[in-house]
Amino acid sequence: MTRDLVVLSLEAWDDVWRRNQYLIDGLLRDDPSLRVLFVEPSNDLLHSALSGRGVRPGRGLRLADRHAGRLHLLQPDKLLPRVAGPLADALLRRSVLRTARRLGMRAPVLWINDPGWAGLSAATGWPTVYDMTDDWLAADRPARELRRIARNEGLLMERSAAVVVCSEGLRDTRQSRREVVLIPNAVDVVRYREPTPRPDDLPARAALYVGTQHEDRLDVDLVIRTADAAASVGGSVVLIGPCALSDANSSRLAAHPAVAMLGPRPFEAVPSYLQHAAALIVPHVVTGFTDSLDPIKLYEYLAVGRPIISTPVAGFRSLSAETLTIASADGFPGAVMTALREQRPTAAVSGVPDWADRVEAYAELLEPLWSR
Repeated sequence: MTRDLVVLSLEAWDDVWRRNQYLIDGLLRDDPSLRVLFVEPSNDLLHSALSGRGVRPGRGLRLADRHAGRLHLLQPDKLLPRVAGPLADALLRRSVLRTARRLGMRAPVLWINDPGWAGLSAATGWPTVYDMTDDWLAADRPARELRRIARNEGLLMERSAAVVVCSEGLRDTRQSRREVVLIPNAVDVVRYREPTPRPDDLPARAALYVGTQHEDRLDVDLVIRTADAAASVGGSVVLIGPCALSDANSSRLAAHPAVAMLGPRPFEAVPSYLQHAAALIVPHVVTGFTDSLDPIKLYEYLAVGRPIISTPVAGFRSLSAETLTIASADGFPGAVMTALREQRPTAAVSGVPDWADRVEAYAELLEPLWSR
């Protein structure tokens, strides 16, 4: 019997792998009866028209180059802006429903990562898992957007067969409303520990940050002060990952002589950068939003055993590891400078969680839903 899963994701399926990709890939490998329709963030037609680039359609429905035709990717086109009201979301839902029917998915399980798709669960009655990876209610967003997020989250908390949270912070703030299941993030331990050659574009004495550069997470002022400190010992701060910063902050970082913004790297290449960095850094702001996170970089950093310097953010501040230094924003640049100067050796860290365990936990959670 075929098992069908429709995933409504906050992020596209691309070469920068995140929680959704690791979990879905693992479930597909372990269950040959599983088919997945992975719905990416929609393509905003009006935005592309107003940008002066002309109307550009999204990528639509296509097959991923993995899992022998069992992983379908869909980027729907958003025909109307959200200010148009319920009709905008209704048109998006119709696009997903039409695609699911085209694929023969009559009664799939819904995996909702983007709470904006709450209406799809209500409209179909399909068994739903709400996978919470961020506390968007604690993020700095306009009041209207926060009201919409709260409304959608309330619907999902009420209707979902299961609510999964990735962090202890999310569990603490949501378990008073209903039962939640904690399934944290992890890492492919073996792959990250397999020795790799040094990347040609990784500067010497690199203090490396891997992850999306985002205003809600990255302390740009701290990155600049850390780059100043790194330069004093012949080092630099290196940023790998998509940049979602404002133009002003992106320009500030790009203009600093000791900051290298290398952009995204395929998930297969990330271990080589981590293994050969002099230090791995987490210059995050400490807020209610970052306290809701379970950073995948935590597990990736631990897997390679290189020195880690982090501000006291969730996940890192509760750890006790030989490779880890927790520093306040005031002490962070000095701690990074010390690590770059000392060129510390790699130290093995035991007990690093593996994605295989998280996939197994998710498979157990999904099992009773297929029969609904």
